[in-house]
Amino acid sequence: MEWIYYDSKTGNVARFMQKVAELTGWTVQKIQPDMEVQHEGHLVTFTTRFGEVPETTRDFLQSARNYLLSVSSSGNRNWGKNFALAGEKVAAEYGIPLALKFELSGTNEDVNEFIAIIKGKHYGNKRRSKELDFAQ
Repeated sequence: MEWIYYDSKTGNVARFMQKVAELTGWTVQKIQPDMEVQHEGHLVTFTTRFGEVPETTRDFLQSARNYLLSVSSSGNRNWGKNFALAGEKVAAEYGIPLALKFELSGTNEDVNEFIAIIKGKHYGNKRRSKELDFAQ
């Protein structure tokens, strides 16, 4: 059983997570203020402004970073080099491997790729492994 913690502002990440949950039965939990994390899991967030990490995600990372096995991020390809940049910034700042970058609410292919990455890549890895960092 996997745990996925997600942050969504416009609903794109929430729609992505709903597709993942329907296909896998994994526990997906929207980040809430002062949320206490008790299970290792994966973070999925959005990118805001011009490639920034949302404040709600940053607040969550303050208490949950030691529980996170990977980070994935949503963005819009129209932002060019800032596309889904929040995931790269979280990976660099917190030492959490970047698993996937996807556009808006993701395609079915993105959803399947995310599931495959989580199922097959993080088991047995050390948390700071670069093995997942292929999304760039």
